[in-house]
Amino acid sequence: MGPLIGTTLPVAIGIAISPVPMIAAILMLLSPRAKSTGVGFLIGWIVGIAVAVIVFAALSSILPAADPEATHPIIGVIDIVLGALLLLIGIRQWRSRPKDGNEPKLPGWMKAIDSMTALRGFVLGVVLSAVNPKNLLLAVSAGLAIGSSDVVLWQEAIVIVVFVLIAASSIIIPVVAYLLASASMARPLDALRGWLTDNNATIMAVLMFVLGFVVIGKGIGQF
Repeated sequence: MGPLIGTTLPVAIGIAISPVPMIAAILMLLSPRAKSTGVGFLIGWIVGIAVAVIVFAALSSILPAADPEATHPIIGVIDIVLGALLLLIGIRQWRSRPKDGNEPKLPGWMKAIDSMTALRGFVLGVVLSAVNPKNLLLAVSAGLAIGSSDVVLWQEAIVIVVFVLIAASSIIIPVVAYLLASASMARPLDALRGWLTDNNATIMAVLMFVLGFVVIGKGIGQF
């Protein structure tokens, strides 16, 4: 179980380091309905990650069974393709960096965050965690690793719980911190939002390059 957690750890961190969802969560915590929308978004984020990983872990069971000591070419090919797609996302993010003096562009839906309800925050959390292409690719990689492992079911469940907690940590930490000390968190959260906004494209590009090569290397190791 320990090696499996180690294998999925970089992928979980890749999901956690997602500037746009972090910016969305911070904007919710700075909105008039901070507590309800923030908690709703957090629950949606956790549910989306958990469902995606569980689904792909279950789907991996349809792959042909293999000797644990043997190679796993099917999983290897899938990992290489996923890694290549992550690299393409990284290239796209790098090219989308704002030029010097230009304001970075953020999704238009962020303008509606101030008027969001807890339910809409929940739905947005699910969409950004499970439907986002980058997170979906990472969930596929983690699900394949977990579902194709030789650990028993209860160990798989523990690995999934650890994975989800790590992947959701970047949203859990600011939301919980705000709930515990809302008055003192407003200024640090606003400063963090500004930094993430300015460096969103660069962070995402570097992250996708690193994870892309990690996943490709994992795929090559399956042969």
